[in-house]
Amino acid sequence: MTAERDFIPLSLCVLTVSDSRTLAEDSSGDYLVQSLTQAGHRLAERRLLPDDRYKLRAAVSQWIADDGIDGILVTGGTGFTGRDSTPEALLPLLDKEMPGFGELFRAISYDEIGTSTLQSRAFAGLANATFVFCLPGSTSACRTAWEKIVSAQLDARTRPCNLATLRPRLKE
Repeated sequence: MTAERDFIPLSLCVLTVSDSRTLAEDSSGDYLVQSLTQAGHRLAERRLLPDDRYKLRAAVSQWIADDGIDGILVTGGTGFTGRDSTPEALLPLLDKEMPGFGELFRAISYDEIGTSTLQSRAFAGLANATFVFCLPGSTSACRTAWEKIVSAQLDARTRPCNLATLRPRLKE
């Protein structure tokens, strides 16, 4: 027999990267905020910033320096257009990459959008014991990532293992 694990609410931030949206038009950010709070997590902060790698680095650096923040969900800026710069902005901040996240996201997305999944540079990793998930900007992509990967990994009850229960050991 195994003991049931308790849910551990995490403190999460949501960052939308967009040159064309406002918070009032940010359905992807709205979806992530609603989903994480419905799951029992706490929204620590939400921002919307333009595709500017230095503004992105500054905001995410502030959050990863805060010991009260457990994770960051970034939506947008992961494509191939000239302004898409989320990977270039945030990959240098990571202490450890989570290569399986991007691979799994694209594998799941393939069933939904076919070879168009190649246009996603979604990735995840760890920075100063803070989980960073970078997702495409579409609401459907955020839904796919949250429902099929992220929510389970941020839930301490997920077996056989999950990211939430690693939190106390991340700075060892």
